[in-house]
Amino acid sequence: MAESHSVEPARWRRAIDLVIDSFTGRFCRVEPRRAAAGFVTGLLADLRIKTCWQLAEQAGHGRPDAMQRLLYRAKWDADAVRDDVRKVVIDRLGDPDGVLVVDETGDLKKGVHTVGVQRQYTGTAGRIENAQVGVFLAYASRHGHTLIDRRVYLPKSWTDDRQRCERAGVPDDVVFATRSELADDMISAAVKALVPARWVAADEAYGNNSRLRSALRKLRLGYVLAVSCDHLVPIDGGKTRCRADRLAADLPATAWTRRSAGDGSKGPRFYDWAWLTDVGADGDPDDDGRHSLLVRRNNTTGEMAFYRCWTPGSATLAQLVRVAGIRWIVEEGFQAGKGQAGLDQHQVRRWTSWHRFTTLAMAALAVLAICAADARTTDRPAPPNMIELTTNEIRRLINVLLIRPTHSIAHRLHWSNWRRRHQARARRAHYARRLNLETQP
Repeated sequence: MAESHSVEPARWRRAIDLVIDSFTGRFCRVEPRRAAAGFVTGLLADLRIKTCWQLAEQAGHGRPDAMQRLLYRAKWDADAVRDDVRKVVIDRLGDPDGVLVVDETGDLKKGVHTVGVQRQYTGTAGRIENAQVGVFLAYASRHGHTLIDRRVYLPKSWTDDRQRCERAGVPDDVVFATRSELADDMISAAVKALVPARWVAADEAYGNNSRLRSALRKLRLGYVLAVSCDHLVPIDGGKTRCRADRLAADLPATAWTRRSAGDGSKGPRFYDWAWLTDVGADGDPDDDGRHSLLVRRNNTTGEMAFYRCWTPGSATLAQLVRVAGIRWIVEEGFQAGKGQAGLDQHQVRRWTSWHRFTTLAMAALAVLAICAADARTTDRPAPPNMIELTTNEIRRLINVLLIRPTHSIAHRLHWSNWRRRHQARARRAHYARRLNLETQP
């Protein structure tokens, strides 16, 4: 069985149970406890769409009520479950040299009722669209990586309209917070929870924010934060400021060195790097760390990227380059979360439901991250003609070897009939509403 060298269904079963068992104590009643277990398992299942209807059918339920009640009306604390999942992740993937990576992702939406939705820029579409934006925190170490926290971004158009917030179930104490402030909140919570991390990485939307950089220094977390080309970097002890791209343009050829930012799908990601030490101090009176500017240059196109760096102690160029390269793992987390765990398929409108669905999707993603870490540490490494097991492949194999969907013809016909009856009722209700609107004076 050489071809199944790292395929260990029993170990994967234990990983699923480990994640689910970590938070089942948060449910006082057995019904939502079972629904939550079926929900996470269903998110791992081979379903094209992962909404309450499909997850209920996958779990063998006759109706979607239990899954919908889990997201809408059942009594449980999504933040407490998030904490439980985070602890399981850290117990398995934690490392003192860990990196916290913050980024955002958008889900395109129609209408105006989904919590946080408005016309805003989202990298998912690469333009301004009607979208809902979530800010996420990922954890990365030499053992693996996954998402560990989440916040939904509420624009001022929402927080300034308390009636709109009330209709979406937004708590009264929630006020406007920028995306950088949401990032600070998640990072501070991770530090308070003793998540082992030495570094923070983020793109320029966060690196350009001086308040976030100051908050990270107070937490004594080293950072490698991307900044824009026109970002003004303090030089000469903070007496003057200069654009990042101008500083890079004046560098001699001897200032550049070629290093890999880590392995990608096509091999090592080599770039030219320049490191300007002792620049970038923001002027905090209690700042005793070391500031620098890191510049990355694509050796083919010449395109440059810039990073504000700070460490509470000494650091090497190799360390900063490694952290700069790790930032991209959050994109892998979004890709896996959406492609493998249905992170973008929640189809819910309210504040509580969004946090509940997203937390359970992160739990499913944690299962895959732990299984991938276990596969890499197996006593039977992959042979030279095979790559290590990926999260995509692990989920496929979990479906083949562990998940047993209900395939009976009677069950499938029951759900077909239920869907058609429900859709007929919905269509009649929509038609009646439209006719009433058209007949009103």
